[in-house]
Amino acid sequence: MLSVFEAREGDEGMNQFEELHGLYFEDLAVGQTAIFAKTVTETDIVLFAGLTGDNNPVHINEVFAAATPFSGRIAHGMLTASFVSTVLGTKLPGPGAIYLSQTLRFKAPVRAGDTVVARATVKELLPEKRRCTLTTTISVDDKVVLEGEAVVLVAARPIAAQPARMAAEVGE
Repeated sequence: MLSVFEAREGDEGMNQFEELHGLYFEDLAVGQTAIFAKTVTETDIVLFAGLTGDNNPVHINEVFAAATPFSGRIAHGMLTASFVSTVLGTKLPGPGAIYLSQTLRFKAPVRAGDTVVARATVKELLPEKRRCTLTTTISVDDKVVLEGEAVVLVAARPIAAQPARMAAEVGE
């Protein structure tokens, strides 16, 4: 069996690590953006409460939640925020990126049945540290319900892969 760092026959140098890996620092540019969209379900809220132990009745008890300023149950703020992690870890920069920090400002509640759109946009690149700062938002029906900023560490392209990539870019 091959290790994840060994190429398989016929893969032209591609290996499982490279196939799984997202973008490298050299692939990023200010203004790049990616989204993830999902309809939040009752099951998501109940599972999140069970997984985290956050059984605040504003999330799981309709009678209690009806008497709050929200007039009904709402999704956990951190459940909503986790969709930012989905964008960063699966799309931009994608697999291999390491989450370093995140600021969050909750602007409106999310409820079961809402479709959230999480967006990350590259704001700044620090090549000497391979750090990428992204603005992050989550919207429901074009209304921003969460905003913030994330910083991720992004791997440099492996040296062995750079000559082949550069040759391909210049058409050799």
